[in-house]
Amino acid sequence: MPSATLPTLSRSEIESHNTAKSCYVILGNNVYDVTDFLDSHPGGADLVLEYAGKDVADILKDEASHTHSDTAYEVLDDSLVGFVAPDKSSNGSTVNVNANGKKDEAEVPRYDSKGRPIHPKTGMSCEEDLSKETDLDTDYKTHKFLDLNRPLFGQIWFGGFSKEFYLDQVHRPRHYKGGESAPLFGNFLEPLTKTAWWVIPTVWGPPVAYGVYLASAGFDSWTQQLPLYILGFCIWSLLEYILHRFLFHLDYYLPDNRVGITMHFLLHGIHHYLPMDKYRLVMPPTLFVVLATPFWKLAHTLFYWDWNIATTVFCGGITGYILYDMTHYFLHHQNLPLWYKQLKKYHLAHHFLDYENGFGVTSPFWDVIFGTPLPMVVKGN
Repeated sequence: MPSATLPTLSRSEIESHNTAKSCYVILGNNVYDVTDFLDSHPGGADLVLEYAGKDVADILKDEASHTHSDTAYEVLDDSLVGFVAPDKSSNGSTVNVNANGKKDEAEVPRYDSKGRPIHPKTGMSCEEDLSKETDLDTDYKTHKFLDLNRPLFGQIWFGGFSKEFYLDQVHRPRHYKGGESAPLFGNFLEPLTKTAWWVIPTVWGPPVAYGVYLASAGFDSWTQQLPLYILGFCIWSLLEYILHRFLFHLDYYLPDNRVGITMHFLLHGIHHYLPMDKYRLVMPPTLFVVLATPFWKLAHTLFYWDWNIATTVFCGGITGYILYDMTHYFLHHQNLPLWYKQLKKYHLAHHFLDYENGFGVTSPFWDVIFGTPLPMVVKGN
């Protein structure tokens, strides 16, 4: 996984690595150490050494030499050691400057081996990066954040992380070895932290059906009840957006202490940290009870004159939640029909590209309404 902690190297420094003992090459804005690959290169080490310290973009695409496969690019991915420092003008100032005329390292463009831009806040360039297994030891040594070999809860609680550092790191996705779940508590509580997707319809489907049945006694026919049920379903779509944006991504309004950081991590941070963990993706029923209780009271406050109306609207909303959690799971873990593939692309971009936008999961509708769409919606892709 590309790391923003890797150094920027000047052109002259890169060009000095031009021998069989230390061979660097440039592709895009990235610098790779291919020394260990020299003897394995199909065209021989000498061909690589001709480009030592230089840009290899043209030769990689040169069919007269030979067509380079995806494996060649994967070799480069594993050999990233830094980034090309921005050029300097004649007076010594950097070309990449911010609005105040000062160098801004975050604005230095960085690319993966296929020329795709690496997002400076997530360290990723495409949705495939979300499923690339993280080297646990290297990740911890590089970032000094969480050691995925050990239970995470204690590390978050006792880590003493600043809010700024925590938010930077928790939004740089990792992928646990073998696609398993990283330990959260590491004891008898561990099973309580995992929820399979099928638990959601199994637990909440029967109460919703029973609630609709009880409320039906207050209506002359199902045609009177159905519009209220649909109303609740539509209200959920707005609540989905509001909860995701203003609760799950409270982020910069968090109190800068371990209580706030730990609560954020347990509620949603762990999902952004390990987005492909299939057992910590849908909401555990116990947590949803806590979140749903105030909405039950709200529904019966707004429709105080009729218990049956309030219950029907509430059940429609819970149905929306069930479909939301199942959709969320399938967007991460299943191949989908064409329309859902676009939705999957949209949601996964929220993880690897821009977690500060794209809060709609079942639909980007409210993102468009409230001005938080991801670029693909703005461009109409």
